[in-house]
Amino acid sequence: MTTVTPISRALAALGHDVRLSIYRLLVRAGEGGLSIGEVIDHLDIAPSTLAHHLSTLVDAGLVTQEKQGRTVINRVDYAVMRRTVDFLTAECCSGVSLSKSQTAA
Repeated sequence: MTTVTPISRALAALGHDVRLSIYRLLVRAGEGGLSIGEVIDHLDIAPSTLAHHLSTLVDAGLVTQEKQGRTVINRVDYAVMRRTVDFLTAECCSGVSLSKSQTAA
């Protein structure tokens, strides 16, 4: 049985074009985040579609939501973003050695 790690959950959530667009918009918005209405205005996404995709991003830990009165503010969890990027780049350019079977061919 395979265990789903937080990194693989984050990458899976970002593996959909709409979710990636939402996430990139929220990254650009910075610490202040954006309301649901602002995301809809920027990306022209139906509210029900946005709710579905935001739920996936929240479940993956990539986005947090804060209720301010009747408004929900969506923000990137930058610590999770940094951990995900660090995981992807941890061994950047460190080289890969070939196994004996690959060098014999």
